[in-house]
Amino acid sequence: MMKIHRREFLRHAAQLSAVSALSLAFPGAVLSRTPGYPFGLGVASGAPLPDRIMLWTRLVPEGIVGDPLPPAPVRVKWEIAENEQFSKIVQRGEATALPQLAHSVHVDVGQLQADRWYWYRFMTGDATSPVARTRTAPARDALPASMKLAVASCQHWEFGHYAAHRHIAAAAPDLVAFLGDYIYEWGPYELKHPDAARRSNESFTLSDYRNRYAQYKSDKDLQAAHHAAPWIVTWDDHEVANDYAADRDERLDEAFLERRAAAYQAFYEHMPVRLAIVPAPGKAFAHLKIYDRHDWGRLARFHVLDDRQYRAPQACPRPGQGGSNSVTNACRERLDSGRSMLGAAQETWLANGLAQSQGRWNFLAQQTLMAQSSQTAIENPDDGRFWNDGWDGYPAARDRLLADIARHRPANPIVLSGDVHTFYAAEIRRDFYQPVSPDNPVLATEFCGTSITSSSRPQSRTDLYVAHNPHIKYGRSDRRGYMLIALTPTRLQASYMGLEDVRSPDSPVETLASFQVVAGKAGLTRTD
Repeated sequence: MMKIHRREFLRHAAQLSAVSALSLAFPGAVLSRTPGYPFGLGVASGAPLPDRIMLWTRLVPEGIVGDPLPPAPVRVKWEIAENEQFSKIVQRGEATALPQLAHSVHVDVGQLQADRWYWYRFMTGDATSPVARTRTAPARDALPASMKLAVASCQHWEFGHYAAHRHIAAAAPDLVAFLGDYIYEWGPYELKHPDAARRSNESFTLSDYRNRYAQYKSDKDLQAAHHAAPWIVTWDDHEVANDYAADRDERLDEAFLERRAAAYQAFYEHMPVRLAIVPAPGKAFAHLKIYDRHDWGRLARFHVLDDRQYRAPQACPRPGQGGSNSVTNACRERLDSGRSMLGAAQETWLANGLAQSQGRWNFLAQQTLMAQSSQTAIENPDDGRFWNDGWDGYPAARDRLLADIARHRPANPIVLSGDVHTFYAAEIRRDFYQPVSPDNPVLATEFCGTSITSSSRPQSRTDLYVAHNPHIKYGRSDRRGYMLIALTPTRLQASYMGLEDVRSPDSPVETLASFQVVAGKAGLTRTD
């Protein structure tokens, strides 16, 4: 085989506007097959538009964590069809899985029909990937009669099985929204979910993060959820490091941006995301823009946010470290009007998106609970104890966001949240210290999902939080699971789906609670 010179590779890379383009037009010699079955991580699709869809895979032999392939490009073919039997193939092509991107493949397939299901697969040598289903979004001016959305987050490998993903796949949603903590940065590299958590092998390097994704994505139930529908995704902290804020982690590590670059690159290498520009591998990945909008015709607009990369550091952390803490209003820094959760550019982008949206429903798909959640009883604005890593740590930023909602009046704003490993249903208003009134109306409804596996607090403590915060209408922290949302132009139905036993791969699931939002009427009604 002809040797590929590094200088030739870098020269060609510089001539292209994105590394993703390079994977489709690599000029040198490539391998035409791999040792072993290379599709051990399955396939995925995401970021649906009316005329295109992102397809993804990464070549990793089944049963292996890491990157055991030779350090050479691999030629990969792909097909997308109108039926599962592939007798009606609508497009096919080739891409190159580059070792510089962990032999991952991102193909942005265009010229598709709007609002249509498709099936796709990848091939290399004599190996064929699993067949998976995806779909395009409805046309921009269409008003679909309905859609089904699954919402998930927080899937620590150490704390249970991924039975929730098996049930998500069986529910056959139109779209899956994943709100962060797809991986956790520590744990033993076991390809079976362990019976107990053991903190080990924390991720710091690109190889570490790649191994962690390979471990998680080896799970067949998680693969099934990816194979059932397209996903839209964002990240939270554990894709990088616990409770990090912008360029600061708990350790106050001066080299943290290098770690963040490695983590962000591994995220891209394992997710079906569409980026305007894919950075060159390495330090440039430290600044990866992932916030984006996704329209589902005129039925819904999804504003997918990044509340980690641009935020101010947490107010009043513990001495000598960064990260989260529980604070009272004696922490005056928390109330500083200049503090931001999203950063100025993303705040402006979101405000413009809310102002211009034609969607009947506007979803803020973001990481953590937005409604105020005091850990103690409140009788006046000087009371309360708040977790500073969530929106309660950034009340001025939250107030600016809610002011934009009040000013621009997007139709039926719905906040989707994760992170806190608890089902919550809440009504959001500007002043959480005062009851609902004409001067203090409900501006948005929030549905916060529990974790796929990650553990939570005792239910008794959650009951106290609900009692202390009357705008939170429901809280359930003793069950793991996900949310299912059924949407029509006039009504939203949110169901909280809880596993019976997260430690059982065969666990059944049940509806713990259901809530309804009627279009044009702020607030929620329990319906189960």
